Amino acid sequence: MTIKLGIAPIAWTNDDMPQLGANNTFEQSISEMALAGFKGTEVGSKFPKDVTILKHALEVRNMSIASAWFSSFLLSKDWEENEKAFKAHRNFLQSLGAKVIVVSEQGNSIQGQIDTPLFMDKPIYTEEQWEAVINGLEKYGDLAHEKGMEIVYHHHMGTGIQTTEEIEYLMDHTDPSKVSLLFDTGHLVFSGEDPIYIYEKYKNRIKHIHFKDVRKSEMEKAKNDNRSFLNSVKAGTFTVPGDGMIDFEPIWEKIKDSGYDGWIVVEAEQDPDKANPYEYAKNTRAYIKKVTGL
Repeated sequence: MTIKLGIAPIAWTNDDMPQLGANNTFEQSISEMALAGFKGTEVGSKFPKDVTILKHALEVRNMSIASAWFSSFLLSKDWEENEKAFKAHRNFLQSLGAKVIVVSEQGNSIQGQIDTPLFMDKPIYTEEQWEAVINGLEKYGDLAHEKGMEIVYHHHMGTGIQTTEEIEYLMDHTDPSKVSLLFDTGHLVFSGEDPIYIYEKYKNRIKHIHFKDVRKSEMEKAKNDNRSFLNSVKAGTFTVPGDGMIDFEPIWEKIKDSGYDGWIVVEAEQDPDKANPYEYAKNTRAYIKKVTGL
């Protein structure tokens, strides 16, 4: 079993809300990631687009790229436009040595709408929309295979694939050889799902993992006050493992027993002015070491 541990740059600079961490630089973020004991990261908006420059910056810190988010618009743009964007994203990641591509359908997502209540207005796919998403994801899978890569679908708050039922529908109706799953602890708990059930059921299709924790009090406020996803993030619903309500020990036992071979990436979008990214990274690295031995 080979598991590599990374941390996402969203704790330093939030791509959806650039005002969060606006003063934090690329160099600061990856230096602090390495200093906290992590070996990899995912690509953020402040990362250099030049592969040579990015590779050098990572290599001198003994860091590598695990993956990067791809926003798919199968429900709002034509296939040719999606295909062109996906190929460019795929080629960039492949040049950096990544093996998986994180995909999330954003065609009718509300996750980026700061005034839209997260639970009241969550999108629900029609049969036609499901068909479009499924067909498109399998096409992405074929395109990823051209470069020896895999797509991992990111179930996400505020999208049409968030709940257990929706994840099950996606898994039941897609070719396992073409569409794999990203397992995100925080999004499952925030949505009200059981992460252990999801992991156990789909362990053979999970090829990328996000470790994210949840502050119970803020999660309840998000629901009771009809907060949007972005306002929930700003308020501190998410945090790093060891700082919230999730017990990662039984989750880790399932991961270990499954023989998972890939990245576990800590991803906890917070306001860095409230939650110092380096301090939280250092603290969660110690917690993960205690729980997993990694």
